[in-house]
Amino acid sequence: MQHLSAGDSPNRNVKITIMYDGRAFHGWQIQKNAVSVQETFQNALVKIIGDDIDIKGCSRTDTGVHANMYCIGLKTSHPIPCMRLKAALNNHLPETIAVVACEDMPLDFHPRYDCKKKQYIYKIWNNEVRNPFLNGYALHYRYRDFDENLLNSAAKHYLGTHDFTSFCTLDNRRPGDMRRTVYLSEVERSGDMVTFTVEADGFLYNMVRIMTGTLLRVAQRKISPDDIPGIIEGKNRQLAGPTAPACGLYLNKVIY
Repeated sequence: MQHLSAGDSPNRNVKITIMYDGRAFHGWQIQKNAVSVQETFQNALVKIIGDDIDIKGCSRTDTGVHANMYCIGLKTSHPIPCMRLKAALNNHLPETIAVVACEDMPLDFHPRYDCKKKQYIYKIWNNEVRNPFLNGYALHYRYRDFDENLLNSAAKHYLGTHDFTSFCTLDNRRPGDMRRTVYLSEVERSGDMVTFTVEADGFLYNMVRIMTGTLLRVAQRKISPDDIPGIIEGKNRQLAGPTAPACGLYLNKVIY
């Protein structure tokens, strides 16, 4: 969103790093008749420095998806120091959003286009009994024959540069380059919590959730780890698993 008047030339570009609870929001981007992180953030910002703002986010996130790290670019001419801005925002924002860092950047910095890699994690609570404190924060998968080592071997097939058409929900947007490079893809267990971690130079729409849904098909022995390369090569959404629920997904790191 841009509130700067025509002809204005902001002399600051501030990177603001936040974290947020996605349960309270319909994703980052402003939507009609729905509460978004962007709208909530900019409403707090206007109360502090007025309309002298132009903000950009590092990524779109879906309804219910969380962020351990999300970066915002703020262009403004307001002189408020970063430490004061951080404190003021945390005073005006709801408890579902926290500002963890604020720093001045070069004027040409862009939180999305300057990003080199992003890391997502997907949390799966693997216990017969649900954990009430993880409701909305992890997928409850009750079956005890869940083999994280099997899933980890499947996840390794995501590594490298591939056309990930099979792992993208197609919408009305014109398809672009569907190739992405995955640098890290692993599944680990800590007690009853199983975490899928994936890091890439970019992600397609619902890509991590479909990757996770495909790994769950491996967990259910409906496909084998060695089927993953064929699913990738097929470039067909119907070949991959279902889209996992948003509740377990977190934007974990944004790397510049």
